[in-house]
Amino acid sequence: MNTKLTVDASKVDEIASRWSNDAEFAIEMLQDIQEEFRHIPREALERISRLTGTDLARLFHIATFFKAFSLEPKGEISVQVCTGTACHVRGSSRVLDAFSRELHIEPGGTTDDLKFSLESVRCLGCCSIAPVVAMGKKLYGEFDSSKVARLLKRYRKASAGEEA
Repeated sequence: MNTKLTVDASKVDEIASRWSNDAEFAIEMLQDIQEEFRHIPREALERISRLTGTDLARLFHIATFFKAFSLEPKGEISVQVCTGTACHVRGSSRVLDAFSRELHIEPGGTTDDLKFSLESVRCLGCCSIAPVVAMGKKLYGEFDSSKVARLLKRYRKASAGEEA
């Protein structure tokens, strides 16, 4: 990915301050940073380390241990394709391949414009409507690969402020 993001140090300071710069709340601070920046930038880890007196290695350990955290920028819209048993049997691998082709990224990747991240997930808990795709906070059931381009077009229009 060639997009360079800058970290607003005042945002990191604000987040740490919300937690009283207390090292006991390092995970909570990292959650807030993840939400703010859609990843945990190294600069933010270094700043949290200084503000809380927490060893930088410990913060890196936390940031890499929990799957919810990412050190790489994530897209504005997360596309999750369920590949659990029920979804797999009903063709989720074709859906995942279609998203990968349309977005020009592999699962686990993020588009260069930071609009979309693509993930293969083991279960979204909606087996009765398999295969299932989650985009942002919306779920789409009984999804098939022929719907991928149209759905992405709708999200791109909405992101551009156009009427979808």
